[in-house]
Amino acid sequence: MDIPAPVLALVGCAAVALILAVMRRRRPGNHLSVTQRLPDGSETRLHTLTNARGMSVSVSSYGATLTSVRVPDISGEIGEVTLGLETAEELRRHRAFLGSTVGRYANRLAGGRLTVDGRIHEVDRNEGPNHLHGGAHGLDAKVWTSSAGRTEEAGEVTLRVTSPAGEGGYPGELRVTVTYSLSDRRNELTIRFEAECDAPTACNLTNHAFFNLSGRGAITDHRLRIAAERFIPVDANLIATGELAPVEGTPFDFRNETAIGARITDPHPQLRLGRGYDHCYVLGGAGTMRVAAEARDPSSGRTLQFLTDAPGMQLYTGNFLDGSVRGRWATPYGFRQGFCLEPGLFPDSPNRPEFHRLGFPTGILRPGEKYSQTMVLRFGVIHADA
Repeated sequence: MDIPAPVLALVGCAAVALILAVMRRRRPGNHLSVTQRLPDGSETRLHTLTNARGMSVSVSSYGATLTSVRVPDISGEIGEVTLGLETAEELRRHRAFLGSTVGRYANRLAGGRLTVDGRIHEVDRNEGPNHLHGGAHGLDAKVWTSSAGRTEEAGEVTLRVTSPAGEGGYPGELRVTVTYSLSDRRNELTIRFEAECDAPTACNLTNHAFFNLSGRGAITDHRLRIAAERFIPVDANLIATGELAPVEGTPFDFRNETAIGARITDPHPQLRLGRGYDHCYVLGGAGTMRVAAEARDPSSGRTLQFLTDAPGMQLYTGNFLDGSVRGRWATPYGFRQGFCLEPGLFPDSPNRPEFHRLGFPTGILRPGEKYSQTMVLRFGVIHADA
């Protein structure tokens, strides 16, 4: 008997709600998963991990997507702190990058062109004339294989996918592994990205979670600190200019904790181009784990400490959230209701020799090399003396 698609969608949503409810009642340290199907019959898995301190995370094998992060507030009440979607079909239909793994090359490539060893490859143009987050054939739109496991101190979900040579215009086959690891001892999620190839190709992977530590409303009152002295300006198409500009004396200076919305409407030309913050901050050399940013929400008391070993981190303040996507909130996700911290290589780096001359990565991965990047989300609450 054929079951109508709307019925299947309702069943999927009900299953998600059930698994989340069960996870909140079960003893910590457990893993549960549920099957979700796409309209073409493809099977995906939604994995949920919990720890002993009240934190849970959910990860979909569609796009290796972080669909949910739930942590306690200052009163101990557990609540959602990301903008997310409940089912794989919603992820496929909206394609809004909410928590998705993006690549092959995260961020933008100018003119849909990729330079590898002097040769220009034409890649998908999916944002006007430019390539964004891997294009029409990006990793966020793939069904990954997934499995759950444990280490001595964490529950893990590992996801794998292969992007064949020529997909989206990229040269070479790319094999990608992403591991989500939820600590048992603290409210900390580690995301590890690894990739290998069989021919020189571009690789820059990140997670595109939208955070809202209060779980509702705008994020302009969230207070943010970014440990960076320089940022990368953009042109009218939001393409990196190749310049590394000082933050000092500009609205981009978050070296001291500042409300996200305090200067977001200042008449700075870069803020006007992005309708707010949509810029990469220069953190330093690749491979060194560091605290790149810290955020706190005065209303809920929740805090987020963000660590990465990437040389850059994109701050995006939800400037293009337009109410077209309805997630788990009662109302659709709107303008500046989520912020992203996206670690990775510099935007358009394969096409920007000026970055390479300064010693920053080219963004080109070669056979025999392994791409590796780690990000850590460490949640807490505001202390009384803060």
